[in-house]
Amino acid sequence: MKSHKTPQTMKPATAAKKLGVYLEATPESFQAGVVSRDDLNAMQADPPEWLRELRRDGPHPRQVVAAKLGVSIGGLARGGITDPLTTEQIDAVKADGPEWLLRERATFAEARQEALRAKETRS
Repeated sequence: MKSHKTPQTMKPATAAKKLGVYLEATPESFQAGVVSRDDLNAMQADPPEWLRELRRDGPHPRQVVAAKLGVSIGGLARGGITDPLTTEQIDAVKADGPEWLLRERATFAEARQEALRAKETRS
């Protein structure tokens, strides 16, 4: 008897997180179904147009917004940014250079340095 291996699947929210996109901005067909590991790998290797557009223009999820601004997700919240932002909105925040952004970037850089020092100490 042969055993049939079932494909590994994930919820659309998990797939969107792995793809680095905001779930609510994805097509309805993506949000409504399940995504197989093979489908996810195919989208990562050769992204469909909607995925390329979302990655380029947004709206972006918080973790992507935080990375693009060089702050933590907590820093975004402290700065009053709780909603997804488009690339254009992120660029506008960078151009404005608000005080909270400068402060949170410094805090984030300190935290990274401290984590690096701690890692070197353990080694």
